[in-house]
Amino acid sequence: MATPTDTPTRPAEAPEPPRRRHPLAVLRNGWRGLTSMRTALILLFLLALGALPGALLPQRSLNQSLVDQYFTDYPALAPVLDKLGFFDVFAAPWFAAVYLLLMVSLVGCVLPRAIEHARGLRAKPVATPRNLARLPHHGTATLEVGLDDAAAAVRTRLKGWRREEVAEGAGLAVSAEKGHLREAGNLVFHLSLIGLLIGFAVGKLFGYEGQVIVLADGGQFCNTGILGYDSFRAGLRVDGTDLDPFCIRVDDFDAEFLPNGQAVSYRASLGYQTGADLAAGSTEWRPFPLAVNNPLRTDGSRVYLLNHGYAPRFTVTFPDGQQRTGEIQWRPVDTTTYLSEGATKFARPGVTDEAQRRASGLAITGLLAPTSSGGQVVTSVYPALRDPEVAIDVLRGDLGLDDGRGQSIFQVDQSKIDSGALVRVARANLVPGQSVTLDDGTVVHFDDVRQWVALQVSHDPGETGVLVFAVLMLVGLAVSLAVRRRRFWARLTPLTGADGVERTVVEIGGLARTDRAGYGEEFDRMCVDLLGIPAGTAEEKDG
Repeated sequence: MATPTDTPTRPAEAPEPPRRRHPLAVLRNGWRGLTSMRTALILLFLLALGALPGALLPQRSLNQSLVDQYFTDYPALAPVLDKLGFFDVFAAPWFAAVYLLLMVSLVGCVLPRAIEHARGLRAKPVATPRNLARLPHHGTATLEVGLDDAAAAVRTRLKGWRREEVAEGAGLAVSAEKGHLREAGNLVFHLSLIGLLIGFAVGKLFGYEGQVIVLADGGQFCNTGILGYDSFRAGLRVDGTDLDPFCIRVDDFDAEFLPNGQAVSYRASLGYQTGADLAAGSTEWRPFPLAVNNPLRTDGSRVYLLNHGYAPRFTVTFPDGQQRTGEIQWRPVDTTTYLSEGATKFARPGVTDEAQRRASGLAITGLLAPTSSGGQVVTSVYPALRDPEVAIDVLRGDLGLDDGRGQSIFQVDQSKIDSGALVRVARANLVPGQSVTLDDGTVVHFDDVRQWVALQVSHDPGETGVLVFAVLMLVGLAVSLAVRRRRFWARLTPLTGADGVERTVVEIGGLARTDRAGYGEEFDRMCVDLLGIPAGTAEEKDG
């Protein structure tokens, strides 16, 4: 019996080590992925999705009080959202990262397309195809004219077209294109989009926005530094030390309301001085009627009228006869009737002892009704200043003004009241001209009410560029959509018949670069002009 022999086996080959990708290849592929249209659309979707919290949740940059109220209403959820930056979405690092990636992606995607359109704008017409009969529009005829006359007729008909003539043996081939404004429109659109992004970036880097409250009837504000603002948001390259100087004086303010209290119009009569006026030492004020939809534009900045309110004026006469007058804005708590709350604070003059000075501060807090309802409980029934009345508490003690911590101008430090460092010494309802006397003989007199206006100063050096590029982008888009790109070819072949008469065989063809209708009718007219054949009777194949 034969003994089977073992088949020799080949030794197993060692697996090839994995190839290491070159760093430049990784960067190149990453750049291609980032600058693709698909990535740009995804980033645009993420940007829109990330902006939703800014529209649905209160934002610190717009209304801090609403953010505080949200923390009170949702004590468990609010801290989590705050860590994610949902209460200041448009300043959050993750939102800035998405915005920056989108900008890089758009520039990387749009710029090559713009270069491609620029090349297409300068390209020569496409050479005449060998078989014009295969085109969607074509026609052929034999003309009783020579080659030169036929060529002259083609040149005359193609006036305004960009054309190229090439000799083909004894004949002539003509290539022509029309509608290159379409490529110019595409080029303007894409370059304007890049310019628009640059304009936005310039505004974010070198722009700023601030809000300030100015008393009417002579109150002034000067744009010389950030300390003059109540709130200030600076661009990334703005430190607030080199603002364009100008000054504003609010001479008068007038608000009109419907009988139901709805506002009709806000108008403020301003006087302003430009930077040039200030540099020249001028004392003249330029008048300007400021309104909600009529901002003041000066020195590259825009001044908007946002809101208005009331500032009660109190005069405090201390037991030693010294007087102090305080007039500071109180904030509306009801925007329908403009019932307002606030705190006017006084430090007793002439007191040098620190402990005594801390214990002798006065604060007048409460409510102001521009049109009072009357009675023991003061409320407002109309937003206009018709029958003002205040319901005040007079507090005495440590106001916390020397603690080194900032505090609201609209209220006192509640911890001082809770600790007993600040005590209520009087409560009263007052109309202008009335006063209340405290236990130590101090007299608090309610003098009058003055209006204030809330102004917003916006400086955006990129706004002109944004406007120009936005208009150019729309113009470029309209041109690219309205203009049709058409191509036309003609082949002229001389023919001498048996009778010795020179004739020319003219074969023409046309092709539209877009699917829009209309070129068929134009080609029919060209058939009539060049071939002498009525529209619809030329040998033509519709594809």
